[in-house]
Amino acid sequence: SDKLRDSTQMEECLAFMKEDPAVSSMLAERYMGPDFNLEELSKMPQGSLGWTYAKVMKAINYEPKFYRLRPIESDADYVINRVRKTHDLHHILTGFSFDDFGENGVISVTVAQISHPGFMLIDIISLMLSFFAGTDESGIDVEYLFDLTSAGIKMGRKAKPLFPVKWEELFEQPLEELREELNIQPVTSGKYSWYNNPKIQEAMSLKTPVAV
Repeated sequence: SDKLRDSTQMEECLAFMKEDPAVSSMLAERYMGPDFNLEELSKMPQGSLGWTYAKVMKAINYEPKFYRLRPIESDADYVINRVRKTHDLHHILTGFSFDDFGENGVISVTVAQISHPGFMLIDIISLMLSFFAGTDESGIDVEYLFDLTSAGIKMGRKAKPLFPVKWEELFEQPLEELREELNIQPVTSGKYSWYNNPKIQEAMSLKTPVAV
């Protein structure tokens, strides 16, 4: 993303984003919101976005601020920062797992919605590397990545725009209610899904939901 900050692809991404009034307003405001505090979020109502995010992140030992922020001097800087901050929330919303089995799926949601050049390049390189390397030790091959990428793109196209959402103001809202409002049908079973992770199931006392 940093390398593509001043690229033609980023210019096209920003032009596309500004066609949506809500996204354009978010770009003008450059809202970032407070940092995510897992201890505070874990005290929110069970089943809420914030509670679920905190439980999942703690279960897999992920840090909320894993990313590096750029000084915001342009719309491109803001988009890069905001995408980095909210990426793991997109995992929670979509159900795509946080490992190699689901990463291309959630990345592809962002590609479908805002044509993010950094994520688009990751999709392309992942497919290319898998094509030449063949099936890896975890069983992931180019066919799997094609399916995963396609699933993310389809989900992103069906969903309402995620970029202009101020998630920091919605942490107490029930996750399932929020998904319904945003027209997201999450991945809830199989290798793609974080619902399939035993550590997360134990942390949340989850029974794997039945796929719709």
